[in-house]
Amino acid sequence: MSDTKLRFTEDHEWLRLEGEEAVVGISSYAQQTLGEIVYVELPRAGQALERGGEAAVVESVKAASELYAPLAGTVVGANTALEGNPGLVNMDPMGDGWLYRIRLADPSAVETLMDEDSYQRYIDGLE
Repeated sequence: MSDTKLRFTEDHEWLRLEGEEAVVGISSYAQQTLGEIVYVELPRAGQALERGGEAAVVESVKAASELYAPLAGTVVGANTALEGNPGLVNMDPMGDGWLYRIRLADPSAVETLMDEDSYQRYIDGLE
């Protein structure tokens, strides 16, 4: 897909642009830090999200963590497979463990997020 762009936030969410919509999840780094995911609270379709506003909650055996919207927009769907199997986030955080889809208020805003190389440098600096 030539128009697919993967971007990251400093809060360890990833966003994959697909046209005017984006798929959102947590990074491999985030799921490793959290440990075993036991529960996920997802946003509902139609919910408006502001950039940096709370979008979801992930609970692990270690802690509960709020997840923030990487960009503003409206939720168009959530990964209901996580309701019965939240461990998908651990098994495949960048694939089947995605959290929700959002219709972006401004698709060009993805350019304000980190690309994969920038994100890798960011997490390298945390260790």
